[in-house]
Order: sequence, then structure tokens, then C-alpha cells
Amino acid sequence: MFEQPASDHAPDKIRDWVLRAGVGLVFVLFGLEKFPSGPESHWVQFFNQVGIGQWFRYFTGIVEVAGGALVLLPLTARTGLALLAITMAAASVIHVFVIHQPANVIITGALCLGISAFWWSRRQGA
Repeated sequence: MFEQPASDHAPDKIRDWVLRAGVGLVFVLFGLEKFPSGPESHWVQFFNQVGIGQWFRYFTGIVEVAGGALVLLPLTARTGLALLAITMAAASVIHVFVIHQPANVIITGALCLGISAFWWSRRQGA
């Protein structure tokens, strides 16, 4: 009768902040990692295998940094989570059908599912 909605509880707000901060910072770092252009860079080699040019590496880096930054802000978190989930889904498709390394989908798929679940939980609370 006198209970407040779950989103008003301090532990829920703290948990939401910690999750958003974790996801946001990880993807900002993932995105920034794609910008160095040295020939020994893992990402330069990976995007050479993808075959559509290094512009796609920069684009992916920008999308991941932007998504991570959006997740950090409460008003834009759902948009950032959706952007990152779509990015990880696309990465999964690329690993299977372009690079032909389906085992790597374990990582990108788990990230996609986790981010999607977080997005869904925020959607339910809205």
C-alpha cells in the first residue's frame, strides 16, 4: 500500500548506474581501440578480412563510442543500448557469414543478448 515503484529505490538506481557505467565504459574503450591504424593492429587485420575497407573500422569505432556514451546518460540509455545490441548482432553475422569463425559468436552473441536484456528491463521500467 505504501510501497514506491521499484525504480525509486536507491539500490535499483545504484544497480542501474553501475550497469550503465560498466556497459558504457566497456564500449567506449572497445570503440577507441579500433582507431589506431598500425599494420600490426588486430582490428586493421580483422577489417581487412571483412573486406569492405578500413572506413568500416572507423565507422564501427564511432558507433561503439557513441553507443557507450549514450548508455551513460539516463535519458538516452535505451537508445545507446539498442544501438550497441544491433552492433553486436551485426558483428555476430559478420563472424559467421563473412569471416567464417562461428565460435566467435559466443562473445558477440553473449554481449548482444546481455545488452538486449538490459534494454528490455529498462523498457519495462519506463
